[in-house]
Amino acid sequence: MEADACLVSIGRRPYTENLNLEAINVEKDEKGRVIIDSEYRTSHPHIRCIGDVTFGAMLAHKAEEEGIAAVEYIKSGHGHVNYNAIPSVIYTHPEVAWVGQTEQEVKASGTKYNIGTFPFTANSRAKTNLDTEGQVKFIADKETDRILGVHIIGPNAGEMIAEAVLAIEYGASCEDIGRTSHAHPTLSEAFKEAAMATYSKVPVAFWSHLTIGDSFLKSL
Repeated sequence: MEADACLVSIGRRPYTENLNLEAINVEKDEKGRVIIDSEYRTSHPHIRCIGDVTFGAMLAHKAEEEGIAAVEYIKSGHGHVNYNAIPSVIYTHPEVAWVGQTEQEVKASGTKYNIGTFPFTANSRAKTNLDTEGQVKFIADKETDRILGVHIIGPNAGEMIAEAVLAIEYGASCEDIGRTSHAHPTLSEAFKEAAMATYSKVPVAFWSHLTIGDSFLKSL
């Protein structure tokens, strides 16, 4: 591959210089991150901290959710951020986006899982746009079909990942996605097709757990 320039991206570090935290002895760890508890309180309970200067992914949208949660804790004593449903996007071409667990993480946890994929080369909108690199990949619990992670490489991945974030936030299964109508022709159809490819591998024993009210689905 020939290129005019090479961008080396090897990580980030918290920028806490010139904040004068030492003057009030705000506690930091060995990496310079401000230490907080589950409600974003620092070593001084009346001072709360969110975002890139503390733990977790250094992402603007993650910090935004933490900011809202911190205010909720102050106001009502309750806040919420689901760190398993924070999307990541690499704005290259093709785009890369993911949310939830990787296959390596799921494997390390000992959870039995299914994988389903769908290539953009088989997607009508991608072919029309002459932009067919990449695929959508689902990782789901083998027994329950619950979505554990979604990974997308391809056109519009950064926008498409939002549906996966919503699905994980609400504990959706791959079948929930697969049985939801997606407009044609759209890139999001690749998302649906990958979900369908995943839940088709759910063991037959799974259907024995359905309630009487689910008899219609069982008949399918």
